[in-house]
Amino acid sequence: MTHEAPQDTHKTSKAAPTVPKWETDARERIKAELRQAGKILPALIEGDAVEANTRVFVHKFLCDGLGFDPFADLTGEYQVKGEFADYGVRIDKQLVAFVEIKRVTTKLAEKHLAQVKAYAINEGVEWAILTNGQHWQVYHLEPKNAAAIVGGPLVDVTLTIEVDLLGDETPSKKTDKLLLITKDSWRKHQIDELWKARRATSPRSLARVLCSEAVLDALRKELKKQTGHTSTPAELASLLRTTVIRPDSLA
Repeated sequence: MTHEAPQDTHKTSKAAPTVPKWETDARERIKAELRQAGKILPALIEGDAVEANTRVFVHKFLCDGLGFDPFADLTGEYQVKGEFADYGVRIDKQLVAFVEIKRVTTKLAEKHLAQVKAYAINEGVEWAILTNGQHWQVYHLEPKNAAAIVGGPLVDVTLTIEVDLLGDETPSKKTDKLLLITKDSWRKHQIDELWKARRATSPRSLARVLCSEAVLDALRKELKKQTGHTSTPAELASLLRTTVIRPDSLA
């Protein structure tokens, strides 16, 4: 009489994906700088620090937290047609972004974005970072085609990342966002992948899909099925544009 070997009833668990060393190191740097920021920023805010002092903090964060070399990667007072951006950011000698810094107690506004946006447009750069030390906003700029420019802005501007270093988000969530603007991550174009995903599901993209021929035809059929009412695709498109879709999503 033969005896069958006992079967292993335990399922083999899949090994967790290995995190690259560069990412582990970057996360540790960012977390350490976030802890420092928790001490430094409140003091700067309380003392109503001038813009020059805010710039010192931002420079430290860019280098110690985000991994940029202060000499090879950052160009201070970068001249753009007679104006000066606080920093031009280079990756492997290629200009990839501008950083505009405002006083730590200044609330970031559209006029500040317009300033750094102008620098980026003039230099053909796709990324702009606006910060007052505490708040970090990362924007992507994409030139519009000729047809879309008529009566509207020259570029599409997408807020891709927004982080409040003193905000309520957990350090891990802040680190996840800030990781994408580290030097090593930028080299791997991870922020570009995030922007592509954001663009694909942006209000404008969704509005275009809703007004597409295929969706309008399906909507017409479903409306007829549920209500008995017959509409044309053109009528439905007009109703969507005037009563459902936000006007700024049609720009």
